Amino acid sequence: MFDRLQALEDRYEELGGLLSDPDVISDTKRFTKLSKEMADLRETVEKYNEYKKVTSLVDEDLEMLDSGLDDDMYEMVKEELAESKERKAELEKEIEILLLPKDPNDDKNIIMEIRGAAGGDEASLFAADLFGMYSKYAERQGWKVEVLDKSLTEVGGFKEIALLINGDKVWSKLKYESGAHRVQRVPVTESAGRIHTSTATVVVMPEEEDVEIEIDPKDIRVDVYRSSGAGGQHINKTSSAVRMTHLPTGIVVAMQDERSQQQNRAKAMQILKARVYDYYASKEQKEYAANRKSAVGTGDRSERIRTYNYPQNRVTDHRIGLSLNKLDRIMNGELEDVIDALVLYEQTKAMEKLKNNG
Repeated sequence: MFDRLQALEDRYEELGGLLSDPDVISDTKRFTKLSKEMADLRETVEKYNEYKKVTSLVDEDLEMLDSGLDDDMYEMVKEELAESKERKAELEKEIEILLLPKDPNDDKNIIMEIRGAAGGDEASLFAADLFGMYSKYAERQGWKVEVLDKSLTEVGGFKEIALLINGDKVWSKLKYESGAHRVQRVPVTESAGRIHTSTATVVVMPEEEDVEIEIDPKDIRVDVYRSSGAGGQHINKTSSAVRMTHLPTGIVVAMQDERSQQQNRAKAMQILKARVYDYYASKEQKEYAANRKSAVGTGDRSERIRTYNYPQNRVTDHRIGLSLNKLDRIMNGELEDVIDALVLYEQTKAMEKLKNNG
């Protein structure tokens, strides 16, 4: 581990020199790439430097304790040694986590799709509640949410809604949200006061930039048509809605939310790229379908990653056995405890895997 840390520190110092080189500064693309690499290494190198200082302090304190100190000085050094040893152990754990293999998508923005599944109107209302929860969480993180497409129900819920979330390390925190989310509560449409169980599904995909996935225009069939639903004369008279079909995969994206065909084309392409990347991230269509089913499920009530129980004000994440009695706060965007627990669980699993393989 320490050989690797020293290599990272050497590379960090090398990058510092390169970024002051006029030839690198004049090459915007290379300068940006090296700046990002240096930023990614910064925390690890800083922790390693602190670790070296604390280790040196531990060694000095041990020598002093063996040198025949008076009682007062002995107790003071002993106390400092205990603190230094504790900090050293903390740094070792922190560095182990920093050295875990990185998810290449962690820094990316995401496209999230939320759909009402089993439960009719109540499922669509729950989909709207989840949209509100993620929007408030994004606001707490300083992220920006843009609605790409939505399909409303008569009761004010969402059949489906697609959104783009921009910000710092969005994928790293929201990648765990893909799956079926189950709600248990008395629906507003229920007159007898009985608790119903409904589900909504969430799909999270990394946003793909042009340089990372190229779709041949010949592989896309574009159909334009008139938008349906509310919108007045403009919608009735203009073919502004767009349907894009990626012929090699059969993936279809329809977009009619914007008033102009050009806007709908841009947003449809944005979603199409994310779905096509998601498709090709799996090696073959069969594996893709299995992954998709594993991540999202069918939306059936029995399949879920998380349950939101309103009568008991409880949220349970079934993957890690976490239950929190603060559903009201979580629905208000306070998702940190759930997400932090999922991150810790993944880190622990990754560390165990490394140790077993080592």
